Amino acid sequence: MEEWFKAGKYLARRIVWEIVLGCFEACVQEESLHEVVLQEGMTCDVIGDTHGQYYDLLHLLTLTGKPSEKHCLLFNGDFVDRGSWSVEVVLTLMAWKWLLPRSVLLNRGNHETKDMNKVYGFEGEVKHKHGELTYKLFAHVFTALPLATLISPTLTPTPKALASAVAKSQAPILSPEGRMRYFVTHGGLFSKDNVTLDDIRSIPRIGKQPGNEGLMCELLWTDPQETEGRGPSKRGVGIGFGPDVTRRWCTLNGITGILRSHEVRQGGYAIEHDGLCTTVFSAPNYVDQSGNKGAFVRIDAHGEREYTTYDAVPHPPMKPMAYAGAMGMMRSPPFMDQPHLVGSRGASAINSLYKLTKFSGNSLVTFFISFCCQEKSLAG
Repeated sequence: MEEWFKAGKYLARRIVWEIVLGCFEACVQEESLHEVVLQEGMTCDVIGDTHGQYYDLLHLLTLTGKPSEKHCLLFNGDFVDRGSWSVEVVLTLMAWKWLLPRSVLLNRGNHETKDMNKVYGFEGEVKHKHGELTYKLFAHVFTALPLATLISPTLTPTPKALASAVAKSQAPILSPEGRMRYFVTHGGLFSKDNVTLDDIRSIPRIGKQPGNEGLMCELLWTDPQETEGRGPSKRGVGIGFGPDVTRRWCTLNGITGILRSHEVRQGGYAIEHDGLCTTVFSAPNYVDQSGNKGAFVRIDAHGEREYTTYDAVPHPPMKPMAYAGAMGMMRSPPFMDQPHLVGSRGASAINSLYKLTKFSGNSLVTFFISFCCQEKSLAG
């Protein structure tokens, strides 16, 4: 698939649907707050925004190594929009999720939403490459992505891990079992105190957009601020939360640190709020003009964090946001104008759709089943 994408080719639509539906089946079995337990010898890499920068993603994967039973990759949202290879990025991540559901973790970002996709390119790109129905499928599957991940190392923290957890003047915050653990979400914290991990686990997400307020919105949209307390968001959605808000929340929930993304950091990452909040951003030279590094954070079974940064790599001559604003009005190649599945694989895909109805009563699933069953042409 990598070589196919690098050659500038599109996957057949039936393959795209199988990948996306395979990812959906894996994600709907996870809670809105998914937990990853790191046993001895295991590591988890936390990766920030990748934003359709496919060639930088390929380079990143040479640094992280491939996912395995001992090595998890957690992609913390914003896989799409801005960059002009968003389809290639998200299909790569979803294919890995389908193949290794316990080792590849996908949090939802604020760009895995309809409003953002319409403006910043993903809707137009999918419609151009794979048609409108495929975009609708992506939009629904995005709602199945967990909103946050709890990384729970199982081994006693080492002195080095404890020393790196927070500022030297303060003791690290540990779980009730005396272990380090990390809360990973795309945006950040909340407009009110006393939000618990159980509150996050119980957020209904499938079929839902984040809106402009509430816990889901704030998980995807908020940003840390330097001043104490809370303030208005520079984005117009969500809030800014200060170091005191972060410390209270981490203390309440036994969280050693928050890892979030959502904002460019020139060095690829930034440790903020007295060590309790780390921003990691993984799209180097964002939109071909920011000049920033990319980064990822590796966490081991003791809770120790290791930071890796990297530069952007060359890519073919296509500008960022090449599909933005058109909102899918560009004409597709003739053979892409009709949805199609291939041969016996079509029956398999339709059967998968039927199985999905037990997870969601969403009319989109029913629509896809009905549409596929009515299509006379299932080849191409």
